[in-house]
Amino acid sequence: MIEMTIARIAEIVGGELADITPEAAAATRVTGTVEFDSRAVGPGSLFLALPGARSDGHDFASAAVAAGAVAVLAARPVGVPAIVVRPEPGAADAASGALEHDTDGSGAAVLAALARLAAAVAAELVAGGLTIIGVTGSSGKTSTKDLLAAVLAPLGQVIAPPGSFNNELGHPWTVLRADADTDYLILEMSARHPGNIAALAAIAPPSIAVVLNVGTAHLGEFGSREIIAKTKAELPQAVPSSGVVVLNADDTAVAAMAELTAARVVRVSREPGADVWAGSVTLDALARPRFTLHAGDDEVEVALAVHGDHQVSNALCAAAVALECGASLRQVADALAAAGPVSRHRMQVSTRADGVTVINDAYNANPDSMRAGLKALAWMASDKAEERGGAKRRSWAVLGEMAELGDDAITEHDAIGRFAVRLDVSRLIVVGSGRAMNAMHHGAVMEGSWGAESVMVADADAALAVLRAELQAGDVVLVKASNSVGLGALAEALVAEPADQGGSR
Repeated sequence: MIEMTIARIAEIVGGELADITPEAAAATRVTGTVEFDSRAVGPGSLFLALPGARSDGHDFASAAVAAGAVAVLAARPVGVPAIVVRPEPGAADAASGALEHDTDGSGAAVLAALARLAAAVAAELVAGGLTIIGVTGSSGKTSTKDLLAAVLAPLGQVIAPPGSFNNELGHPWTVLRADADTDYLILEMSARHPGNIAALAAIAPPSIAVVLNVGTAHLGEFGSREIIAKTKAELPQAVPSSGVVVLNADDTAVAAMAELTAARVVRVSREPGADVWAGSVTLDALARPRFTLHAGDDEVEVALAVHGDHQVSNALCAAAVALECGASLRQVADALAAAGPVSRHRMQVSTRADGVTVINDAYNANPDSMRAGLKALAWMASDKAEERGGAKRRSWAVLGEMAELGDDAITEHDAIGRFAVRLDVSRLIVVGSGRAMNAMHHGAVMEGSWGAESVMVADADAALAVLRAELQAGDVVLVKASNSVGLGALAEALVAEPADQGGSR
């Protein structure tokens, strides 16, 4: 972040100095990063003391200072130089979903202080010319964020969150990675409740916003798709009239947001007539899309390095932003062609020496992204791609639970099981137990003539055992579930398997 004295930070966040004199606080500057993991602290850092699942960050304050932190942002004195912000009454009850273990409100107090610090830094950087881009949607946020970072990189210095740092902790933490040399700050915005996106946008108001889609992710938290749409619309509503809102016009709920923003609207679509649109989409053998990118009267051929037909809409949104920032169509096409998967466990495609292809999409799952992943699996296994020369491959879907679907969990899991059958997936491994996973397995069995093709297993280890015993050379495997299921490690183990291990390869 920009250099700032401890005294100035204390003033911004409304904190008290502890174990440091006012004179020393006025003379000591934070010159490094802001970190919530003491292992990431370096010289000049500011350490955030936050409660965690196994330990409290306050207990690591001394270690952080020993590692180079000049101060700690904490909820109580910690025996080393600190800025102390006191928990408000009832703060624990209103604690963010980012801190599940905040039992006394200390985490909420530190997060609120972090937000105030990030807001002050963002305001100063915007005054100096920083462009902030916000991205939201029920699915595809992280992939689009990565594409945005790629297409904006030729235009200047870019800061984007690693992985899915998109909540009340990751969002301000990402803001504070920016400094005076940063030209573009990309922020991914997630929500579990109405008002979450508005609160994040208030920390770092975007001049460009992107809304990808309105699906059923977190349906159990929101209650209805209409409420999800209203919450996603908080982002375009936060953009001033001088800004730009990029909307995926192929989603009717997103297209309707054009009426809710004062900003100029840029529409993207898979169909002609939008401001930026894709024509003639084809997929190669690994489901990497190729299409003609149109913007106004200009067009250019694009070959994406990411996998899945659903990435076309993500790429169109990234292209629209880059064009607004001054990129040429050729620059956009070249950047997209070089932008492979970046964030772990999101449509990472690996092919082993024995020809087995593993699609690791295990970071997150909702009905929309699950269907997209299954479609990519079906395509990679099909005989349709020109590069395959008519050869069909066996396909495996290793699927875990889609979390936070509420009352719709049974219906949605049943539908995914049936969808896998309709796509002619060869084998389905349903990982886990409970009503939702039973529904997925039952849906698959009841759809068509499936029987032994669908199997339920207790956990990832059992799924891996089935794969080791039955996987054949040249098969294609999709591994997908909500992150809490932990199937990412299964996919990584599968990629690392030696070619001579297992069954009939």
